[in-house]
Parts: sequence; C-alpha cells; structure tokens
Amino acid sequence: MVVSGRVSSGVVPARYPLRLVSLVSSNSDILAALGAAPWVVAADSHSDAPGLEAARRVGPDLNIDLDAVAESKPDLVLASLSVPGMERVVEGLHERGLPTLILDPVTVADTLDDIRLIGKTIGLEQRGQEVAAQLEADLARLRATYPRPPRVLVEWWPRPIIAATRESWVTELLTGMGAVNALETRPGRSTPLTLDEVRDARPDLIVCSWCGAKKLRPEVIEARGLGVPVIAVPESGLGRPGPRLLEGARQIAAALEKLALAGA
Repeated sequence: MVVSGRVSSGVVPARYPLRLVSLVSSNSDILAALGAAPWVVAADSHSDAPGLEAARRVGPDLNIDLDAVAESKPDLVLASLSVPGMERVVEGLHERGLPTLILDPVTVADTLDDIRLIGKTIGLEQRGQEVAAQLEADLARLRATYPRPPRVLVEWWPRPIIAATRESWVTELLTGMGAVNALETRPGRSTPLTLDEVRDARPDLIVCSWCGAKKLRPEVIEARGLGVPVIAVPESGLGRPGPRLLEGARQIAAALEKLALAGA
C-alpha cells in the first residue's frame, strides 16, 4: 500500500497503537505534535523530536537501512520528497511492499495539509486539524507591514552556495510575514549560486540555515563582504516543513523588525 500525498491506495490497519516508522525529521516533528511519538518504532538518525528516544534508528534519511525498516514490521512508513534524493529510498520501500505515506510539500499550505493528512491517516484526524489550525494562526500573527517588503535570502549550504528558490515553502513563509524571497523569480526548490548572483538578488537579510551542518557559522557568510546582515536559524526551524517552521519564522520576524527599526 502506498499513500502518496493526497492519493491513497490501500488501508492502514485499524489497530492502535499503530507501528510507525518515520524516515525524515519533518514527519517525526509532525508525529510528535500529534502526540503519536510513542507509536514510532523506528526513525532516521536525524530525527530529534521529543518522545522518539526508544525508537530504533535506521540510518540517515538518504541512506536508510531498508531491511531494518522492514524488520520493524511497520503498519505505516512516513517518507518525504522534501529531502532531495529521497526517491531512491521510496523505491526501496515499494520493492519491499511496505505501507507508505509519501509527502511532498512545496508551500506552507501543503505543510498544513500534510499535518491534517498524517493525522487522518493514523486515526488522529481531530488532533491533526487542531495542530494545523494552531500553526496557521501562529504564523499569521507574525505578519508585518513594511514600506518596502524586505528581501530575504535563505542559504541552505555555503560551498557551493545553495539557497531556497521559488518552489520552496520558504517563499510562502516569507510572503506571509510581509517579506519576499530574494530568489522568488528563480524556478525550482533550491539552486546553486555564485557570489555575484547573491549580490544581484539584492537581499536585505541573509539567513544561514545550513542543512545537515553540525554548526552554523554566519561569520562565513559575513566574510564574503556583501555588507548584508546575517542571522543563523537552525535547520530544524526552517528546513523542515512541519510545526517547527514557527521557530524559524519567529527568528526571521525578530530580525526584520530590528532592521526596520534601524532604518526608521
């Protein structure tokens, strides 16, 4: 059985608690917010959501031990194509005939829908509705009005420079805050950039949110000599399409408010 985004073929067993396997951090965060962390019998090694301490670790998201996943006898495996390269893992899940929910969020709206979908799929529909509604309301409260919408560039990796582009939840997240993605006209979810291309994007703020980095080093970005303010936002608060987007949004909102006050 495969449940892919909005389309389902097959039925998740109607027994509780379900045996769940989460292969990406964003899905683990959603499950924790729904109160289903105790149902997670296995998870990727990057997932750090509370309540997953007893879950078997099956490797990093792009190098999942698929045999270990199968040995966990899951009622449902949750994966996400928001992690570039996850397609190969998904193919392995299919080959093993494992019941799978595959998400592929591009926008904040998709993320809210995915929270509702996961809730419904695992029998926690009401809780999914509540978590999505709360996140939507909390993000809406971060809306601000500026004389000119500030341009924000979110950097996912430093060498080569890789940043979020038009088809990223970052774009809608920033728009909802009264700002704009400095790369909103550039197609794709992310793109490598030269330093000149970063300069041409005319960012008012650069967000250092390196994916998979053990330590964020905004000073590396500052040393490029662009003269643009840089803030560090952990990948957990911006690179995961789930409830923790609120953490990153709040940090960006605070930085934009500071910039606005400095320019007043």
